[in-house]
Amino acid sequence: MPQMNMIEAIRSGLDVVMTRDSNTVILGEDVGYFGGVFRCTDGLQRKFGEHRVIDAPIAEGGIIGTAIGMGVNGLRPVAEIQFADYIYPGFDQVVSELGRLRYRSGGDFFSPVTIRTPCGGGIRGGQTHSQSPEAIFTHISGIKTVMPSNPYDAKGLLISSIESDDPVIFFEPKRIYNGPFDGDPDKPAVPWTSHPKGEVPNGYYTVPLGSAEIVESGDELTIITYGTLVHIAQAAAALVGVNAEIIDVRTLAPLDTRTLTESVKKTGRCLIAHEATRYSGFGAELTATVQEECFYHLEAPIERVAGWDTPYPHAFEWQYFPGQKRFAAGIRKVMEAK
Repeated sequence: MPQMNMIEAIRSGLDVVMTRDSNTVILGEDVGYFGGVFRCTDGLQRKFGEHRVIDAPIAEGGIIGTAIGMGVNGLRPVAEIQFADYIYPGFDQVVSELGRLRYRSGGDFFSPVTIRTPCGGGIRGGQTHSQSPEAIFTHISGIKTVMPSNPYDAKGLLISSIESDDPVIFFEPKRIYNGPFDGDPDKPAVPWTSHPKGEVPNGYYTVPLGSAEIVESGDELTIITYGTLVHIAQAAAALVGVNAEIIDVRTLAPLDTRTLTESVKKTGRCLIAHEATRYSGFGAELTATVQEECFYHLEAPIERVAGWDTPYPHAFEWQYFPGQKRFAAGIRKVMEAK
């Protein structure tokens, strides 16, 4: 199998689905002629034509609203929002229309829209190009929320998302788009213990939505995380020397509760991590779920590692980002607790 980074894997997934299903269309800002700001759609307009890879104006509400109408009328639209920070002008379309369409029509109508959007920091994008708003979308009934951590999952989950009859918000952690970190070893996770560029089949395959993955098995601590922080977790666990079971949530909604709770019942200790702000972040839901299901198995309080409760800073990006040192401190705290 060829080696791909996440950008290449996403592009391959889009290519595969568009080849298999002529009703699949892509729309968004700069997705056609330019190939996307991160080049995820590079070459697809040349291959499939302007009627299937559509350059849209800078109007996120219009992009999502148009995608909803396309879906109702039999297409499978993949809408790209150039940065997750700019999804808010289309938020009402997601909440009031996309998420409720099947319910409000008594099952007569649905709109199988996939909304792709890059999220997270690590590229010095500052407050307007670095946010991780995934928790907001997990709160919306009728929407599935996905965030992959590696190229293989990115392609398989994307194909599953596009083929799903339910709408999906597909977050893509931009820091691992192109492969490994470099530079200062105190930045997120150097060296990688698992390389974010890997083998990805050229053809069709799927990774099921709603299924978490045990990335590493262990019996001393359960680390529950997703996206870029899966790799931080591996590096930090190796740094501390703890035998951690690391779980990549992958699909935040619907959540694979069984995999998470079975692990915590085995290890008795749990650390939950995400890049987004701590307060009301998705880690709060994960913490509540583990507490409800595993209370009598816990040997220590659940620990959380997350971003600050501030906008994403530019000058202090790596202080905001939950890197190896902060992650390792969290691991030591939960392991030392009685």
